[in-house]
Amino acid sequence: MITILSGGTGTPKLIQGIIRIIEPRELSVVVNTIENTYISGVYVAADIDTVMYTLAGMVNEDTWYGIADDTFITHETLKKMGFNEILKIGDRDRAIKIQKTMLMEKYPLSKVVDIQRIKLGIESRIIPMSDEQTFIRIITEEGEMEFHEFLVEKKAEPHVKDVLYSNVEPAEGVIESIETSDMVLIGPSNPVTSIGPIVSARGVLNALKKAYVVAVSPIIGGKPVSGPVGEFMKALGYDASCIGVAEIYNQFLDKFIIDVKDRGSQKKIEKLISDVMITNTNMKTIRDKVMLAKKCFG
Repeated sequence: MITILSGGTGTPKLIQGIIRIIEPRELSVVVNTIENTYISGVYVAADIDTVMYTLAGMVNEDTWYGIADDTFITHETLKKMGFNEILKIGDRDRAIKIQKTMLMEKYPLSKVVDIQRIKLGIESRIIPMSDEQTFIRIITEEGEMEFHEFLVEKKAEPHVKDVLYSNVEPAEGVIESIETSDMVLIGPSNPVTSIGPIVSARGVLNALKKAYVVAVSPIIGGKPVSGPVGEFMKALGYDASCIGVAEIYNQFLDKFIIDVKDRGSQKKIEKLISDVMITNTNMKTIRDKVMLAKKCFG
């Protein structure tokens, strides 16, 4: 059994490779919920939906958000009526979000996600990090912002001074999944806003310290693969490099995989984490994703 800790961009790419070399039913994915919010009256769990759509083979790989070949009739109609959504939500994607919203009137998020992944024919388990309402605030030079306001509306341009988020109770199954897995894999997601909130959930850090944990760096050649990873790391006092990621994870990490472009950082990282693997981590093709997945288990 393998447990993956995931955000919504880098790690789903790796998941595409993983499900080609192991049985999907042997995989559990614990997903960040800190960015979940309501938009246009529907519950948006962006990272969960990206993981779900990836495992269902229907994710939009151009944006790593939403469903491939979706239409946007509702979004465009709202725009014509003078209402601009902060996120561009596709019609099929919106339908799944509407169902999630209605089901949450009766069930906790983890149960709702389980219902939806079964309906979509997904064998792997998808576990939200928490059933509690979570929040994240980005403190910038322009003031305090919600995550989507900073990332989408402001295009991650304001200088980040701090990142604050709630510490929550983990959803049922999170701790058990980590403790009973042969390996816990942290994909190349943002260590501050995607993985950090999962680790901060009560009891998760202690569970990780007892597990065999492998992580893939989200930084290649000193540059984040995607998103404002560097801005968030610097705001918390870390260098925006694979060394900085190693410092964030060093309390529980057993093996760290970095890109060939970061070979020069190996010796410094080995002072924090003894097992450092160097390989190509740039996942441009499905072959790249499968090869990196194999390295994770090697």
